[in-house]
Amino acid sequence: MNLKSERRGIHVDQSELLCKKGCGYYGNPAWQGFCSKCWREEYHKARQKQIQEDWELAERLQREEEEAYASSQSTQGAQSLTFSKFEEKKTNEKTRKVTTVKKFFTASSRTGAKKEIQEAKAPSPSINRQASIETDRVSKEFIEFLKTYHKPGQDIYKQCKLFLDTMNHKRDLSIEEQSECAQDFYQNVAEKLQTRWKVPPEKVEKAMDQIEKYIMTRQYKYVFCPETTDDEKKDLAVQKRIRALHWVTPQMLCVPVNEEIPEVSDMVVKAITDIIEMDSKRVPRDKLACITKCSKHIFNAIKITKNEPASADDFLPTLIYIVLKGNPPRLQSNIQYITRFCNPSRLMTGEDGYYFTNLCCAVAFIEKLDAQSLNLSQEDFDRFMTGQTSPKKQESDSFSPDVCLGVKQMYKNLDLLSQLNERQERIVTEAKKLEKDLIDWTDGITKEVQDIVEKYPLEIKPKNQALAAIDSENVENDKLPPPLQPQVYAG
Repeated sequence: MNLKSERRGIHVDQSELLCKKGCGYYGNPAWQGFCSKCWREEYHKARQKQIQEDWELAERLQREEEEAYASSQSTQGAQSLTFSKFEEKKTNEKTRKVTTVKKFFTASSRTGAKKEIQEAKAPSPSINRQASIETDRVSKEFIEFLKTYHKPGQDIYKQCKLFLDTMNHKRDLSIEEQSECAQDFYQNVAEKLQTRWKVPPEKVEKAMDQIEKYIMTRQYKYVFCPETTDDEKKDLAVQKRIRALHWVTPQMLCVPVNEEIPEVSDMVVKAITDIIEMDSKRVPRDKLACITKCSKHIFNAIKITKNEPASADDFLPTLIYIVLKGNPPRLQSNIQYITRFCNPSRLMTGEDGYYFTNLCCAVAFIEKLDAQSLNLSQEDFDRFMTGQTSPKKQESDSFSPDVCLGVKQMYKNLDLLSQLNERQERIVTEAKKLEKDLIDWTDGITKEVQDIVEKYPLEIKPKNQALAAIDSENVENDKLPPPLQPQVYAG
């Protein structure tokens, strides 16, 4: 089995990580392979098409209703004056229904911006709630940061406060619509920083990071894993899937990491720690930073093991191994949260976007992992998944030099468990045999006793008469002389 055939289920071409529209940015499975920009364009096209179709349907239904109403009027002839008020009321009711239908099928994401701003001016009780310690700290840091921007900083703060007020009035919207509002806000603020306030590009990036941190720290509890989505269900499914794949070894994934090297083992532990730590962060950028640190530790581990720079073909299998070994909590919720509310420029370009896209590919691979991906037979794969058996252990002499210490220890433990199991089976067999021997011996003794009793039955003889005392009165011997009496002689 050559290396190429082993990697056929894991290898991902770098072109597959890019947007399938060919714009050059990184795509995302959550966006159906598009980048953030192209996805929003496709989403708006699909939305406008749906609105247009609904509008045409509403117009057709309205025409049919008017035609039916006109035909009913022509057949009835002239109406009496008694029903004039009724006709007027019915006409007004029809007009109101048509207006309501038109409003319902009219796009309101941007045309109703003025109305949303007016509604957002109303005081929000959630904004005035007692802020947490972290929220207070982030707010103070954000205000101190904006002081360096002078006039643009004041406008940015007003825009952020207005956005938070608006979002608090949109709690009933779906998470996708809230995500679209956040992405529109990021885009508008970035454009204003570049065009209106003439802020240099490097300062724009820093400002957007601080804006994202301030906004998402305050919105985290409302938009992370909301109850209106199935994010929690997906989290449980992924966790269950990873637990079922506990038997997957680094050799099956062609992981080029030797954990027997202490430095490499430390890198693996740090990578697992970073990917688990992602769940404790509240800001999308901080979660991305955890993914980036984890990926860099993986590259360092591969470089130390192979003594040469790691390639993309080495990175993805190792990332899959780290995810399987760490089983990060709420993995899907974190990925969805980053996708929905992170500054899109970070996901489309740079190392953060590259590592995040690889993580999405790793999770997708784990969800679809099958026997062919690991070069196993379907029978063995099913037995491993159900826990009926574990992968066949290897002898210590047959291990390759790059096998990690944990795998060797695992096989030693499996060997020890197998020996203990055989020993227990022997003890149980001997115990059953001893029990059977005791039962047979008891039955044999009982039978022998019964045979002796049957052969020599027990006869009970009457009691013998008691002998009479010597000095007792005896009727038959009453003629005997009296007993001798002691005599006293004087002397």
